[in-house]
Amino acid sequence: RQKMTARLLRTTVPLLFLGLFGVLEAATISCRNEKGEAVDWFTFYKLPKRQDKEGRETGLEYLYLDSTTRGWKRSKQLVNTTSSVLGRTLQQLYEAYASENNHTAYLIYNDGVPKSDNYSRKYGHTKGLLLWNRVQGFWLIHSIPQFPPFPEEGYDYPSTGRRNGQTGICITFKYNQYEAIGSQLLVCNPNVYSCSIPVTFHRELVHLPQLCARSRSSEIPSRHLTTLQSAQGQNFLHFSKSDSFLDDIFAAWMAQWLKTHLLTETWQRKRQELPSNCSLPYHVYNIKAIKISRQSYFSSYQDHAKWCISQKGTKNHWTCIGDLNRSPYQAFRSGGFICTQNQHIYHAFQGLVLYYENCN
Repeated sequence: RQKMTARLLRTTVPLLFLGLFGVLEAATISCRNEKGEAVDWFTFYKLPKRQDKEGRETGLEYLYLDSTTRGWKRSKQLVNTTSSVLGRTLQQLYEAYASENNHTAYLIYNDGVPKSDNYSRKYGHTKGLLLWNRVQGFWLIHSIPQFPPFPEEGYDYPSTGRRNGQTGICITFKYNQYEAIGSQLLVCNPNVYSCSIPVTFHRELVHLPQLCARSRSSEIPSRHLTTLQSAQGQNFLHFSKSDSFLDDIFAAWMAQWLKTHLLTETWQRKRQELPSNCSLPYHVYNIKAIKISRQSYFSSYQDHAKWCISQKGTKNHWTCIGDLNRSPYQAFRSGGFICTQNQHIYHAFQGLVLYYENCN
């Protein structure tokens, strides 16, 4: 009996060690900084390509802020390199794809699919990526069409994403948040173009496998709001609207719910923008120009970013980053915004506002 016990110990202890090592290794899925270190969240602002001949900007430079810093830093990396914050973070997707294990899942969506000219308005105006396991993962929300490439192709940045400004936010979440994230995405109706969700997740996460299979639920609310908590305890609000909520998400819902006047920065295409709106208790103003420094600024016409902040001087310091433009056409589209009262994020974005449009 003693020999049998010794033999069992020799075989089970290494297995337990390997199992524990596997769990610890799996737990490292998270947003990453440019050194490849785990961070609770980060946000980036990809700067537009300068149109004048003197401008040195290539359309690949970006500003960066994460949970360990206090304000924007201009990155020394270019966004199309694997050493950029997006390249470092997405490296975890490629490793998971190559390993073909049953412990990691991903879901990638974009209304503009990589290397495709087809554009369908039946899906939400949403762009993002989820990667997770049973411990934790991350949610990357961004505004870049045709990004990222299919996992089998490795990291790259699309040429179509160079000309205009782009924004995004990555948040690390524990596994227990993914059921709520799936519910929010179901309302947004994203165009999922690549996904892998092993059956081990299907019982607990009903909506994400449903989205992966492109099956649409008949009982979707017109809008839904939920509170999410990052891995390190930062609270976020996520507003999600379906295409049956026929109104401007900023004026009709977000500003009134957050109880704050909002300054909004969205793509201001000519004859496709909504004017600033002061008809409701809380107003929405269109930002018209973004300043990078005292000498450098750009117009909202050059900016494909989608974000808003509380007006300076108001009590509630909210910052929201997401999917939709202030356009009469996008009032009919589904999409969402994730919002935070983090003061570093708020002051970083507030410092970018050069001027905004008042109501007529």
